[in-house]
Amino acid sequence: MSTRPPLRLCFDRIVPFNQKVKAAALSMKENKDNQPALKLLAGVSAHPLKMALVTGKRWANGRKLGIKFLDGSVTQRKKTQQYAEMWEAYANINFDFSAKGAAKGHIRISFQADTGSWSAVGTDCLLTEYFPFDEPTMNFGWLTDDSDDVEWRRVVIHEFGHALSAIHEHQNPKGGIKWDLDAVYAYFGGPPNNWTKEEIDHNVVNKYSITQLNATKFDPKSIMLYHFPPELTLNHKGTASNTDLSAGDKKFIAKIYKKK
Repeated sequence: MSTRPPLRLCFDRIVPFNQKVKAAALSMKENKDNQPALKLLAGVSAHPLKMALVTGKRWANGRKLGIKFLDGSVTQRKKTQQYAEMWEAYANINFDFSAKGAAKGHIRISFQADTGSWSAVGTDCLLTEYFPFDEPTMNFGWLTDDSDDVEWRRVVIHEFGHALSAIHEHQNPKGGIKWDLDAVYAYFGGPPNNWTKEEIDHNVVNKYSITQLNATKFDPKSIMLYHFPPELTLNHKGTASNTDLSAGDKKFIAKIYKKK
């Protein structure tokens, strides 16, 4: 097994099954383009849950998203804003870090240690039954005042990619990673992740359905792709250590949130 430091991955915060219809309704209200284009046979109706499973999670184009810090030091807040705003150069989205009041904080950020790093995906954070106003929709579990700037950039841009509805690139259905499952389960079953087999399947192994997203071709340089050592794949080819937006990331987010 690799002698590299253990890989820290964020994990997906998936809306509970019984709340997916409500989340889908909020998503379609936010952006009509999130509505799935289902091709049905004559006389066949779509069950709301079936539609919910393939509903998009994009914000309305040109949206101003309120950002609210629930805790964190001055340095943690400043660096988060610094790197989050890198998305604004390519997407028609505005992050308002001066948002006041819980209800105006669409994205609510915490720095709770030992709870990992994660983010709600796109409009899922509107579902207050799962993400109450006084709780985070995004967490940075290992970023401190003393963390390296490259790590700050990598993690913040990655999590805000999720907040803009981007998925993990290694779970892109158009990707071709062939996992050595025994090695993957051993690697992520230990520290610092200590995930169960089900959590590893969910966060690493499983692919998204092609109907769940506007997937581009697999981008090996994407900020949404983690560095995986070669020992975790059957062909012993790892992935790069990406720490910044790729050309593909910029092109994709500009397509999703088009500037006038």
